[in-house]
Amino acid sequence: MRISKREPEAKNDAADSWREFPAAQQPEWPDPAELREVAAQLSALPPLVFAAECDLLRRRMAAVARGEAVLLQGGDCAETFARTTADAIRGKLKTLLQMAVVLTHATALPVVKVGRMAGQYAKPRSSSEERRGDLVLPSYRGDAVNGLEFTAASRRPDAGRLRKMYESSATTLNLVRALTTGGFADLRQVHAWNQGFVADSRAGERYEMLARELDRSLAFMRACGVDTRELGTAEFFVSHEGLLLDYESALTRVDSDSGRAYATSGHLLWIGERTRDLDGAHVEYFSRVANPIAVKLGPATRPDDVLALLERLDPDREAGRLTFVVRAGADKIRDLLPTLVEKVNAEGAQVCWVSDPMHGNTITAASGHKTRRFDAILDEVRGFVEVHHELGSHPGGIHVELTGDDVTECVGGGNAILPEDLHQRYETACDPRLNHTQSLDLAFLLAEMYRENAGRSGGVAH
Repeated sequence: MRISKREPEAKNDAADSWREFPAAQQPEWPDPAELREVAAQLSALPPLVFAAECDLLRRRMAAVARGEAVLLQGGDCAETFARTTADAIRGKLKTLLQMAVVLTHATALPVVKVGRMAGQYAKPRSSSEERRGDLVLPSYRGDAVNGLEFTAASRRPDAGRLRKMYESSATTLNLVRALTTGGFADLRQVHAWNQGFVADSRAGERYEMLARELDRSLAFMRACGVDTRELGTAEFFVSHEGLLLDYESALTRVDSDSGRAYATSGHLLWIGERTRDLDGAHVEYFSRVANPIAVKLGPATRPDDVLALLERLDPDREAGRLTFVVRAGADKIRDLLPTLVEKVNAEGAQVCWVSDPMHGNTITAASGHKTRRFDAILDEVRGFVEVHHELGSHPGGIHVELTGDDVTECVGGGNAILPEDLHQRYETACDPRLNHTQSLDLAFLLAEMYRENAGRSGGVAH
């Protein structure tokens, strides 16, 4: 049965059919009765996002798939309840808006803005346990499951945290909606986004030059009688890894108009590299919801795996339905990506191809900190764009872990962070993130790649 033809009773299928399949990376909840109670409570709560919003994003992602738009997706590696604050949310949003301005100006294409926000509270782990000395405890799986503090009480999975995940996601969404429709995202405020933010960096200086150019363009438009009030708001969507299936199941809703089931915890959800087993519960669940969805593809991905995922998750070959997020590593991207793209194109599928240059380039510094080299991140993005140019396909965009804060977690960038600087503001709950200056650096460098690509192809950056 194809997604577009599901009957109204699909809700029970979408919410429950995954339970018959092996579910990887799920917590060992110590109190099943409490889990059932929390899930029942979540099932009765309002959806966090709506079907019409998900459908709109699907249309925007279809434009990305056709080469008519660019995706910018970014945010925390792992959101935390303590950092669900107005300042933290505003900082991430401001960073993404600035990056979007840079990319829009360079590509002359719309930029689809999607935050890793309002739901990214759970993380898969390579080991279910963590050892420190003689003490062995459950691994930290994100604030939705347990606490970061290395104590038995903190690391005990607590189903009550799923309620807190919903509440924190709702708080984030409310603020994001207020900011993007209430004037904060107004393109006429591009200078204000830079004040006290990155103005003292080279990227900040480049951004100010761009902002002045935009000011002149807007002034010209107003002089010609063009109404620029529509620039006062911004479309912004939220996304997270759909990892905790009990949570996603509880927030599955059926749209009364179409009868299709939606995961209403976020607009776009993705399946991670560790949970994309074709016979697993995550692929089963995602095959039954109508949201635009994504799948992470690591360096060991085989073409047959991708084709099988395509068949399971996008049987109708609908542009905008499926995104492949490639996280190969800088040293492997040029070898892995061409065959995958060619195989998918041969199927006549219009998927979005997106680069995740973060996860394949994680290293451990001498200090013991997990980190990422900015040069390696940049090289993977460059390889991604080069491959698409050679194949005549569209490099759809990037998916990055970033923050609006002045952290010291990734080394390098314009205002170079050195390995010995990592300890100064290493604040991530899981993996290292680009800070605001590095994020803006990346946007400018990616913009140059799109321009070069457009110059070689004789048009816009397709």
